[in-house]
Amino acid sequence: MTSQRHTHDALLDATRECVLEVGVRRTTLTDVAKRANVSRMTLYRRYPDVDHLVRALMTREFAALLEEAERAVNHGNARQQLVQRAVDAIRLLEANPLMQRVLQLDADLMLPYLTDRLGSTQRLVEQFLVAQIEAGHIDGSIRFGDAKTQARVVLMSTQSMVLSTRPVTSGLDFGSLLDELAKQLDGALKP
Repeated sequence: MTSQRHTHDALLDATRECVLEVGVRRTTLTDVAKRANVSRMTLYRRYPDVDHLVRALMTREFAALLEEAERAVNHGNARQQLVQRAVDAIRLLEANPLMQRVLQLDADLMLPYLTDRLGSTQRLVEQFLVAQIEAGHIDGSIRFGDAKTQARVVLMSTQSMVLSTRPVTSGLDFGSLLDELAKQLDGALKP
């Protein structure tokens, strides 16, 4: 199991290097296999195409960012924690080289996740948000409502900040925009 995990991580690490260097569209399974020092057959057995490989990478990458944001805040009520974690996650994503490279070179690849379906990373974020909102219902810091619906609205609000960083920050301070988002989220969730 350890060597399998090591190989899995090595494949995703190699994919990350390729995407950072040439973008998603120019990343090939052959290049990933070379960088990971595995045979192409090993890679093909695990991932049928670059799309599946990149999705696995994005899920791993953004799950780690979510964990980092979650660990950073452990004070205040559930609403305060949710708002701070959302803002921290946006800051981390805005500073993430992989996310910025994808937005720079292959932003249109994000379009299906905005118009057609939720991806695994969005579902991961939504689970995190639902748990935070339910905790807020329990401690009384978040107004009662359907937690899944409330989480989806928070997801849509925060996701737009992540994906629109360049145009949104044109002429404005990013920190000020995040402060305003925090106030809006806090106000919308208050009982």
